[in-house]
Amino acid sequence: MNSNPADQGRGKSGEGQVQGPRQAPRTFDDLVAEAEAAPTEGWDFSWFEGRATEERPSWRYAEAMARRLARASASLDIQTGGGEVLASAATLPPLAVATEGWPANVAKATALLHPRGVVVVAAPEDAPLPFADGAFDLVTSRHPVKPRFDEITRVLRPGGTYFAQHVGPASVFEVVEYFLGPQAEDVRNARHPDQERAEAEAAGLEVVELRAERLRMEFRDIGAVVHFLRKVVWMVPGFTVEAYRPRLRELHDRIRAEGPFVAHSTRHLFELRKPE
Repeated sequence: MNSNPADQGRGKSGEGQVQGPRQAPRTFDDLVAEAEAAPTEGWDFSWFEGRATEERPSWRYAEAMARRLARASASLDIQTGGGEVLASAATLPPLAVATEGWPANVAKATALLHPRGVVVVAAPEDAPLPFADGAFDLVTSRHPVKPRFDEITRVLRPGGTYFAQHVGPASVFEVVEYFLGPQAEDVRNARHPDQERAEAEAAGLEVVELRAERLRMEFRDIGAVVHFLRKVVWMVPGFTVEAYRPRLRELHDRIRAEGPFVAHSTRHLFELRKPE
């Protein structure tokens, strides 16, 4: 999502300026229809420009990943989405591979990454990685659904690194619980960094760095909420506008009356190492 305020850069009205007619607020139906028509493949969030914001983690994952890619000889990007984050790196290793499980994203990632020499492999998220033991000295991932630390350990060379940004516990649960109601504690605590640290260490990886942050999000119109739930499908499983129209209408009215709907994402940064 856009990390800048929607009105950044706008001039202020001054004396002597001609004021145009004020546009009527867009209707609930117009906003929802636009969001339903927007494409959802890939991890390009530019559609949210001016409609939603999300604070970014302080560690600047894409830049830090790019520095590591520039030093690697063989890399694997797991669950690459549409390949946008990997493609942002200026320099890629001589051997660069990416996996993705969603067919629409596989096609998008292939079109974006093949010209850069990256091999894109269609692989289900929960399946073993289709690569030989010790094939890579760097494995990366931005927001994997469920990291398979045993498989990451297997495909890393001794001394190799896993560098990733994970989604943390109860991320954007203000949105989730608005539609689904209060969630059980085990659901809220899923993806906790301490739990993932233990899983990584059990798989034989050493923790070099682990950092976590809670970040502010704002949804400024109901279209942004609809597009978010269509794109990030695991937030409210089975979400459709028709199934949740009354709640969407209520939230639309609330945003109009009170301002942006505020939520918080959680992220943690992992740097793990396979011992020599």
